[in-house]
Amino acid sequence: MRKEVATNLQFVDLLNQWDPFHLEHGDYEPEIADTIQAVHELDDPLNLAKRIQSIYEFSFEKVIPIEECLQISKDLLVIKANQSCSF
Repeated sequence: MRKEVATNLQFVDLLNQWDPFHLEHGDYEPEIADTIQAVHELDDPLNLAKRIQSIYEFSFEKVIPIEECLQISKDLLVIKANQSCSF
């Protein structure tokens, strides 16, 4: 269980750094929680990117370009893969 918590914290750090709408102080808590859930459910970068795009669009009524979502989805999936390989 501790390993999963550490991985989720890595996801949170990465998503806070991403800051797609340049809010500086975050305010992405619900979106980050939904994105982390999606990372646990999906393994395909494009499907994850589409889900991330949808999550943020729903909240902010702005579309993040799919290329940006694809890059963050790949970064998240690298963390996920490293977590599963660490034991």
